[in-house]
Amino acid sequence: MARLVECVPNFSEGKRKDVVDKIASAATNTPGVKLLDVQMDADHNRCVVTFVGEPEAASDAAFKMCKTATELIDMNNHKGEHPRLGATDVIPFVPISEVTTDEAVQLAIKLGERIWNELKVPVYLYEDAAKIPERQDLSNIRKGEYENIKIEMGTKSERDPDIGEPKMHPTAGAVVIGARMPLVAFNVNLDTQNIEVAKEIAKLIRFRSGGLRFVKALGFSIHERGFVQVSMNLTNYKKTSIRIAYEFVLREAKRLGVLPIGAEIVGLLPLDALIDVSTSNLNVHDFKKSQIIDLRIGSSDSGETSWIPKSFIREVGSKSPAPGGGSVAASAGALGAALSAMVAKLSQGKKYADVKELMEQTAGEADKLWEQLLLLIQEDSDAFNEMLTCRKLPSGTPESDAFKAKKMQEATVKATMVPLKTMKTAALSLPLIKTVVLKGNPNSVSDAGVAALSVRTAVLGAHLNVMINLPGIEDRTLAEKILIEADQIAKTATDEADQIYNKIRDKLKIS
Repeated sequence: MARLVECVPNFSEGKRKDVVDKIASAATNTPGVKLLDVQMDADHNRCVVTFVGEPEAASDAAFKMCKTATELIDMNNHKGEHPRLGATDVIPFVPISEVTTDEAVQLAIKLGERIWNELKVPVYLYEDAAKIPERQDLSNIRKGEYENIKIEMGTKSERDPDIGEPKMHPTAGAVVIGARMPLVAFNVNLDTQNIEVAKEIAKLIRFRSGGLRFVKALGFSIHERGFVQVSMNLTNYKKTSIRIAYEFVLREAKRLGVLPIGAEIVGLLPLDALIDVSTSNLNVHDFKKSQIIDLRIGSSDSGETSWIPKSFIREVGSKSPAPGGGSVAASAGALGAALSAMVAKLSQGKKYADVKELMEQTAGEADKLWEQLLLLIQEDSDAFNEMLTCRKLPSGTPESDAFKAKKMQEATVKATMVPLKTMKTAALSLPLIKTVVLKGNPNSVSDAGVAALSVRTAVLGAHLNVMINLPGIEDRTLAEKILIEADQIAKTATDEADQIYNKIRDKLKIS
């Protein structure tokens, strides 16, 4: 299983979609990261972005998003219901797979140092990353919010940041970064406009006021929709579940003469959190997650074809132009590299003792290549989508026309460089395939042949994607350089793949 962390940064912007889109695009344009969700709330004037990725990639995406928010959000003009202290208000890292809490903490600290060094935004550390016990609780850090923290920072030592000088960024304020387990953001709406009702229930349920152990809560007035809300963060949903929190709010609301009129889940949450609600309300005994048909369909033991990447193939076959040929070329390269890894791993028994070390090295290099090519599948799709986005930028004034032209050029160069990278990466598999053909398991030589043909397809397919974008590059010196490099890779890789294929035909005595 891959090393993955979830990151759920919150930004102080929930009204300007163009700004939120630019912040979120910093994640989608980062290799090794998958954007899962973006939610905006105009009343709170806040957005919550959720993405997953390899630790270093996730940290890089979080930095880019923070940089974008720093450039586009001015806290001096910001107003909203939700407590906040910066343009990028909070960045939590959540270990998902093959990553420890300690590693997530180090990731948070390293990101904080980068944000201060490069953006000059001071950083507080919270939850498991907290250096000061009181700062494990985010509400302690945000007490007084941006306006008061700005005044007190530098004058009261207890308000000084953990990283950076005790002085707010002129427009971006400060940021809180940490590591924690998955959090469930759960809101209950009440059929009243009396904010005091929501505030009283929030006070009763939150832990720091003597309520439920793993609940943080505030009462808000949702003016535009005509009700008030008890907004909760469940910091350990396994010990304080959604069901328990809802029943608490329901009981206290009835006591105060009002009723819930709906609930909201903000962002993403673990499936277990919902299973608990369902099984508890229905009084179901001995329920197992394996009884959920959707999960069985996606598991390796649910059927003969469950492991096939149906979602990717289905998406390619849809009317959407991305993922398209570039992504398919990268997938062909990944399959070719993976096949060469397989043959190398099948050539490491006693019978192949004399080449064991060579095959182990070959398999290791091939594994790295197919992992890189998997990332390029997404990169190619993202690059195309970025071009589409740039085409929709406003125009009609000298300034907007110049900005649009600049962004289009950047996107065109990127859409050309990604398939060029696919060509380079896929071509690196060919020497490995040649090695397993000459010295590997002869029973798998046909697999090596398919690997060579897959890589050939990847290189030539990516070459086509380079060529179609090349005319759009205005820097003709750069375009000529890319053309020469792409043509050379295509010729060399085609020759190598054909030689491997013909060698295998000879081995199999195919006339």
